[in-house]
Amino acid sequence: MALASSTLSAPHSNPKAARSDEDLAPGDIAVGVVIGRASEYFDFFVFGIASVLVFPQVFFPFADRLTGTLYAFLIFALAFVVRPVGTLIGMSIQRHFGRSTKLTAALFLLGCSTVGMGLLPGYAEAGSAAIWALALCRVGQGLALGGSWDGLPSLLALNAPPHRRGWYAMLGQLGAPLGFIVASSVFLYVFSSLAPADFLSWGWRFPFYTAFAINVVALFARLRLVVTHEYEKRMEEHELDPANLRELLPAQGHHIVVGAFAALASYALFHLVTVFPLSWIALYGDQGIEDFMKMELLGAFFGAAAMPMSGLIADKIGRRSYLGTLAVAIGVFALFAPVMLGGGKPGQAAFILVGFVLLGLSYGQAAGSVTSNFLPHFRYTGAALTADMAWLLGAAFAPVVALFLSSRFGLVSLSLYLLSGVVGTLMALRVNKKLQAAAVVQD
Repeated sequence: MALASSTLSAPHSNPKAARSDEDLAPGDIAVGVVIGRASEYFDFFVFGIASVLVFPQVFFPFADRLTGTLYAFLIFALAFVVRPVGTLIGMSIQRHFGRSTKLTAALFLLGCSTVGMGLLPGYAEAGSAAIWALALCRVGQGLALGGSWDGLPSLLALNAPPHRRGWYAMLGQLGAPLGFIVASSVFLYVFSSLAPADFLSWGWRFPFYTAFAINVVALFARLRLVVTHEYEKRMEEHELDPANLRELLPAQGHHIVVGAFAALASYALFHLVTVFPLSWIALYGDQGIEDFMKMELLGAFFGAAAMPMSGLIADKIGRRSYLGTLAVAIGVFALFAPVMLGGGKPGQAAFILVGFVLLGLSYGQAAGSVTSNFLPHFRYTGAALTADMAWLLGAAFAPVVALFLSSRFGLVSLSLYLLSGVVGTLMALRVNKKLQAAAVVQD
């Protein structure tokens, strides 16, 4: 796969080579983005589902089910805490050894960390050492995800036609519902096919083993793109190389903060319609886990279908206006969330389906909404750190905070949590508008 082809000696010998960079680049880059992101999301969703169905019994049997799930969610958050560190380490590797070496090391670490979780003994066999090993593997996932930043989303946005940037921005986010669909399907199959004792003994390990094969496929798909001369040339043209943090932060560090908060509503919603509802149903629901997981799968398909719509609409009204509108819609959803999630099967189905549609519409445009604010030579690093901070602020602790508060004070806490994300997004978009206006005046 290549971004473009150059045939100086025989310009007409290959019809594909005769096509321009603009014709080839967006589609080729999009394939790498979707495959790469889907594999990463698969690894993370496998951990999230296991945090509800497996880890409380296997790694925290000494605690009650609620407390064990909260412990598992705390370990779940570790990956997002260390992700910025992984980004900086990865960029250091890239400076010294190249982009392909960094990507190979990161995805190898991601696959090994995920598979390693499936090999761990439980608390009954290893005691607290099993918990520390699980946390270490989770840290490995987070470092790997930060290190796997390849700049493809930024390059995709820059090479997309101006009137279709919302559409191409959506393609990178499409990996989220795809990863969730595959992870949930594998877990649902294993969970429904085995007796509870067999599932907790060995069946739960199978989805973690599957991750390695998926990561190998994703690695080759992405390397096939990033090692090409055309890709490197495009990256150099747009100055998409690691920037010195000591130069970036004083000059444009505020754009990282604004960008992270601009996506806050969508990122907060992300785990509150994927991981948290499963924990609530497992602990307090009156319907079976299998039925609810099937409903979540259906919701993920709805979310995947909504993402292309986000690209079409955003290209018509503008991405920032679109994000503000969706933030308000998420706020309305937050007001009714307690009634739906606490309203039995019909209400829970409505919560999942509506929630996933809103997630698809909002998350499809959440990443990189202010990436263009960065100067060209800061854009590669700035975009990566903005995404890291958005995950940390919006999504990392969402399951544990929502479950803890809801178990103590009721599902109204879920509304307040989501509304705080909505307020953060609207304020950040307003600040960003003022920053852009000030920049225009200075120019």
